Amino acid sequence: MWLASMLLLAACEGNKNSSAADENAPLAPVPSEYAGLTNPYGAEAAQAGAETFRTNCEMCHGPRGQGDGPAGQALDPKPRDLATLQSQTGDDFLFWRISEGKPGTSMVAFKGILSEEQIWQIVSFIRTLK
Repeated sequence: MWLASMLLLAACEGNKNSSAADENAPLAPVPSEYAGLTNPYGAEAAQAGAETFRTNCEMCHGPRGQGDGPAGQALDPKPRDLATLQSQTGDDFLFWRISEGKPGTSMVAFKGILSEEQIWQIVSFIRTLK
């Protein structure tokens, strides 16, 4: 009985703040077709990436990528804080997630919507977030 009560309590706590649970979850490994990719563009691509981010990402992730955009407030789980995520991941992870999205969340796949160049430019912009 005690164990069942603890599991129920844990499930309720997880639902109450699922974004915090998602933020603390271990990151998925990058699939082999993306593993090791590095951004072919430098910091100069961040400006173009900022424009594409504003158009496609800001509504959910917010202007500073902190997961606090107006559309993101209604999402469960909440959008990731990209300012924090960018310091924990490689270019390959960011490119993969933007390209393929994340199942079980509202993060859509931008592959086929944005060009590879635009996705890399967004990665360049994300690297500027603090």
